[in-house]
Amino acid sequence: MNIGGGDEYDARTRTSEGVPGAQDGARTTTRTRLPGSEGGNRPPTRPGRSLVTVVAVVVLLIAAIAFANRGDGDGGGGGGGGAASSGKNDAAAQAQPTAPTGEKPVKTTGDTLPSGFPHTKQGAQSAAANYAVALVSADMMKPAARQKIVRQLFAPDQVDSTIKRLKKAYSPKLLSSVGLDEDGNPPKGATFISRTVPVGTNVRKYDDNTAKLDVWCTGVFGNAGEKSTNPVRNDWFTLTLDLTWTDGDWKVQDFTQKQGPAPVNGDNRASGAEEISDAVKKFGGFTYAR
Repeated sequence: MNIGGGDEYDARTRTSEGVPGAQDGARTTTRTRLPGSEGGNRPPTRPGRSLVTVVAVVVLLIAAIAFANRGDGDGGGGGGGGAASSGKNDAAAQAQPTAPTGEKPVKTTGDTLPSGFPHTKQGAQSAAANYAVALVSADMMKPAARQKIVRQLFAPDQVDSTIKRLKKAYSPKLLSSVGLDEDGNPPKGATFISRTVPVGTNVRKYDDNTAKLDVWCTGVFGNAGEKSTNPVRNDWFTLTLDLTWTDGDWKVQDFTQKQGPAPVNGDNRASGAEEISDAVKKFGGFTYAR
């Protein structure tokens, strides 16, 4: 979409150009070979030695689990290796860029947006991912909700100008083209959906007070309804956000959006409007943190 960058605005709103604005716990399988399990030719182990072996394995497993769950006093321990990390473990972590870092996730209350991100490169990545979810959400179609989002996410000196640009971009003509009225509401019997899922982040530039990041996203967008002329479909896009450290948090200075990169479409069966609408109501969103 082209929010604020010009008068032209793609009806999809999510994928046009120029929108301003753990280590997954590497699994280790411990395989214990019991006497005779390899076949009848294997000589049996003496009972005493077998018992000692089983006890040793159990002790090692308990020690491994305790070590894996050990916190570092900062809510971490999952991602970054400690002083005893081997070169092999470090290489594994580098090969999995989406591994959790162990930083504490931000907290939210009620309907507030995530805030209070760490003053670090990883904190900037987490902020960018969460802000992408908010900036391409269904609430952006509603004037009052949009202003609330802008006031919370943007740097104070950018709030007023951004509200004006977005008001112009989300014009009645644009809202009508996606099946919404002037207040961003869908027709009776329909459910408007705009749900964004960050796939990954890329830090282009970072210093102590500013950061420029890309957030690769996928999501669903459209009106779920039997007579909808804007059916729900998925899309892929990339948001580029310029962040600044202001008043103890990362804030948006500007952002742009472009299409892709998009993978080849799968052969999934398309769900009906009722199934999609129910899914949006049942499944809540997440707070994203690295």
